Amino acid sequence: MTEPDNSFRHQAGLLDTCVCIDLPLIEEAALPIELRISTVTLAELGLGTAMAATAEELAIRTERLLEFEHAFDALPFSSTAARRFTSMSKLVVAAKRNPKPRRMDLMIAAIASANDLPLFTRNPDDFKGLEALLTVVAV
Repeated sequence: MTEPDNSFRHQAGLLDTCVCIDLPLIEEAALPIELRISTVTLAELGLGTAMAATAEELAIRTERLLEFEHAFDALPFSSTAARRFTSMSKLVVAAKRNPKPRRMDLMIAAIASANDLPLFTRNPDDFKGLEALLTVVAV
């Protein structure tokens, strides 16, 4: 197993929702210098809050969501991102995969791509086949 090369850090990058959830567990050197999130990530974190099974879990998730809302100016799903989402969906279909179950991931990827940002994720396999339009950084 090889260690990641942390001698280079991207200046900026978009964090996938899974990275936001695991952020306290990830070494700073593995992340971009400037962290960005998307409005889709805020929606996914909000969904996680709505699905909390206990009052304690609800409180923790709500607090975490509020921290992200206050700490970041989230990038929107713009019309440019919508067009990129369509292109990415076509690539997924061309690879004989169904884009519907991965639509939130594709929306986040489209926002990263439309803003010329690499996407930092814990699930790089979710973005296979999109290399022509997206830089994926596994963390």
